[in-house]
Amino acid sequence: MTTYPNSALRAVALRTVNLHTANGAESTLSEAEGPTRDTVYQTVEQIGCVQIDTLHVVRRSQYLVLWSRLGAYDPADFDALQSAADRRLFEGWQHAACIIPLTEYRCQMPHQRSLREHPSSWYHRWLTENGHPETIQMVRERIRREGALKVSDFERGDHPAGAWWNWRPAKVALEYLYAFGDLMIAGRDKFQRIYDLTERVLPGWVDTTEPTIAERDRFWVERGAKVLGVCLPRHAGDYTWMKVTKSRPIVEALVKDGILLPITGQLADGKTAELLIHRDNLLLLEQAADGTLKAERTTFLSPFDNLFWAARRDEMLWGFHQSLECYVPAPKRVYGYFSLPILHKDRLVGRLDPKLERKEGLLRIKSLHLEPGVKPDEELVNDVAAAMRDFMKFHEAKELAIERSEPAAFGKKLLKGI
Repeated sequence: MTTYPNSALRAVALRTVNLHTANGAESTLSEAEGPTRDTVYQTVEQIGCVQIDTLHVVRRSQYLVLWSRLGAYDPADFDALQSAADRRLFEGWQHAACIIPLTEYRCQMPHQRSLREHPSSWYHRWLTENGHPETIQMVRERIRREGALKVSDFERGDHPAGAWWNWRPAKVALEYLYAFGDLMIAGRDKFQRIYDLTERVLPGWVDTTEPTIAERDRFWVERGAKVLGVCLPRHAGDYTWMKVTKSRPIVEALVKDGILLPITGQLADGKTAELLIHRDNLLLLEQAADGTLKAERTTFLSPFDNLFWAARRDEMLWGFHQSLECYVPAPKRVYGYFSLPILHKDRLVGRLDPKLERKEGLLRIKSLHLEPGVKPDEELVNDVAAAMRDFMKFHEAKELAIERSEPAAFGKKLLKGI
């Protein structure tokens, strides 16, 4: 059996999540200058969904994931795709809280039904233990009568401490109705969710034929394996945070049906392993093996990027351990509060910890690290500098400051290239 080199595995894994194109190549996707709204939608559709996160030291993760692939684009286009202006995306639950194409709304429906039909769920426990059926009714009727509302539109009166992070009853009711599918997120105002009746948010063209749980799970596992490019059997379920005990028989069935194919590949440490590839990606693997498919992009990745959703695959293919240290006490952090991995072609070569000082128009890099053995040669410096210029453009930053760099020469060379 052919053993595919590590470089080929990396190239395929980057191609299937659209992290392979040379910087600037995305502008050829349309006649317009820069990525268009359609390009933004196509990118979300290709990778399946984009995880939402609240951290805001630079632009939030959901915006960074698209920048990593497209370069500087207009975030208003991403927002418009989630609003009545051009609703093609919605907020739902998949890998985590995510932005998802509305073509997959039907996949949310089995979970919504399960929550409604199983009184042991925590939503029902909240309702019965706290005695808030009248709150549920009040919230639903106010939205029906007044239109889309935020949590802040409901009275802020005192409420007892308790479960659900001490949320006010109206907040819990909104989340209850959202989880059940009665409400959808109609948009956001300064990152606050705006809730409205599903019947008023969901476009008429959306397929609401409810799949069985088995159909949904098979779709998610197959799509996870396809988007990952190459993976271990357990990784396919990681893309939707499915437990391996649940995903394992689905993977086995997909292999039996010839949809997922076993291959042998070389890992970052030189060892070989039995991996899986979706049959639709086999040609990509052959192209990567013969050198016609190459990874050419240099960019910075959100710590929540889809590339990292398969547990420890970063170590397996790149010899790189992605870590998020925002919840680590400051003295114990190695790379920084919101460290972004640096992708250079087919390698993860370093990390940077950025902070945008918005009023001053300053992008401050609190720490910059290259991985052991990576040298700041001219090509690397030039490519990272080009990515940094685009990152600054995306954040409307006019100046760059680097507080700490390891090695120090890398930071100095980078500043000269900006």
